[in-house]
Amino acid sequence: MYAIIESCGKQYKVSEGDVVFFEKLDAEEGKKVSFDKVILVSDDKDVKVGAPYVKSAKVEGTVVAHGKGKKILVYKYKAKKNYRRTQGHRQPYTKVEIKSIKIGE
Repeated sequence: MYAIIESCGKQYKVSEGDVVFFEKLDAEEGKKVSFDKVILVSDDKDVKVGAPYVKSAKVEGTVVAHGKGKKILVYKYKAKKNYRRTQGHRQPYTKVEIKSIKIGE
């Protein structure tokens, strides 16, 4: 069984037991989080597709950790003008373990 959920402006394919890295969520470590914006739910028998979301479907998980991704370098350069700027960026993330996918009737 798997589901496609929408969170933080992105779509994620999740199934029970997966560990997924989301954009930074406002939840403490060890707390439960639930995602109501379920776009698609598939089990062994059938597939339910929402318009835009599947009603009464919910994905629940537990926050494992917060952190920052690898550093990327942003480099600005203008030719012949002696203009050079370097800036680093580390994107914050939340690591979530998916516990259950519930489909309501």
